[in-house]
Amino acid sequence: MKNKNRDFITVKAEDGVEKHYTVEALFDMEDQTYALLESDDETVLMRVENENGEQYLVGLNNPEERNSILEAYQIAVEASQTGDLH
Repeated sequence: MKNKNRDFITVKAEDGVEKHYTVEALFDMEDQTYALLESDDETVLMRVENENGEQYLVGLNNPEERNSILEAYQIAVEASQTGDLH
């Protein structure tokens, strides 16, 4: 079963439309926390923001930032699978 032991989240877009995602990963990079979310038809990377004790998700609008973070995440995943992560 693919989603066994996974967390689920509902994201409400600015237009009020709700979409359900599986939390594939939460990770820290460059003093920021990111969430990799997956639905039936898309995978989304969002930044986790903290304000007044509340957490919320912010979309990454800059393609260079998104690609850079995804590349670094993929390198870390591959390194951890081969035991090269120090």
